[in-house]
Amino acid sequence: MTSTNDRPRRRSRWVSLARACEILGVNESTVRRWADSGEIQVFRTPGGHRRFDEAELQDLVETGGRRPERALESAALSRIRRQLHSNKADARWYRDTDEDERDALRPLGRRLVEIVDDYLAKRGRRSELEEEVSAIGEAYGAELQRRGMPLSQAIQAFTFFRRSLDETAKQLAERNRMTPEEAAAAREQIAGLADRVLLSLTAIYDQ
Repeated sequence: MTSTNDRPRRRSRWVSLARACEILGVNESTVRRWADSGEIQVFRTPGGHRRFDEAELQDLVETGGRRPERALESAALSRIRRQLHSNKADARWYRDTDEDERDALRPLGRRLVEIVDDYLAKRGRRSELEEEVSAIGEAYGAELQRRGMPLSQAIQAFTFFRRSLDETAKQLAERNRMTPEEAAAAREQIAGLADRVLLSLTAIYDQ
């Protein structure tokens, strides 16, 4: 059986950001973040456009090595899934939404958790991450409003995710033996990002 290391290396071809997104199956903001943090190879043209090694992207997808495991992201998503399918009162809003609404929320929620993880780990530019978080809030608001979800229910959904994320961060702080100051700073950063989402979401409803 031929191992991954024994396979012949594909001939390199540099492709655009849009093509990189197609290969990796993620959005442009995510590819930019991975490139800025050094997780995937990139160079810029004289005009400032990003170009990516297509062979490297294909190899990463085939080997499942597209990006490293991230403790906060994995733990938060696992906690959220467990609580959504529990009988707790604070997850009642989820049971009151139809499958289409849930499908609309899932990718936005996953992106939010990923950005928070990158923000705390200092991956990428903070100003860009903050801008994307605000955009996520707008996307949440526009999608939920279009589907007729009342603002009160939309806020209930948001506070559920926010609380789950904060609880996960506290658990990881204990596991990683962070100092009280470090743990408090992490929670403060999460709260700041969450506030951005909430303000953007409610602004859409106000319109």
